[in-house]
Amino acid sequence: MRKLLFAVIALLGLTLSVNAQDKSKKAAAKPATETKAPLKKDGTPDKRYKENQAPKAPLKKDGTPDKRYKENKAPKAPVKKDGTPDKRYKENKK
Repeated sequence: MRKLLFAVIALLGLTLSVNAQDKSKKAAAKPATETKAPLKKDGTPDKRYKENQAPKAPLKKDGTPDKRYKENKAPKAPVKKDGTPDKRYKENKK
């Protein structure tokens, strides 16, 4: 009895979900609107805005810096000529 009840509920759920999608009324595709960045009076891009600035280093798809590249890595603490940490600097006294 329990299996029959679950089967009826599943069948009704699938039937109602299929009917809920009306294929005759497709949403009109919105035209791709280009975001135009602000321009100066002479028509050149205004570099004060983020959209007009060139990326300084490669980014991931979500917009965060990609740490695999040298430009995105945190600066390293000063070291001596032999490569050991220079203890005169606060970063190296840990």
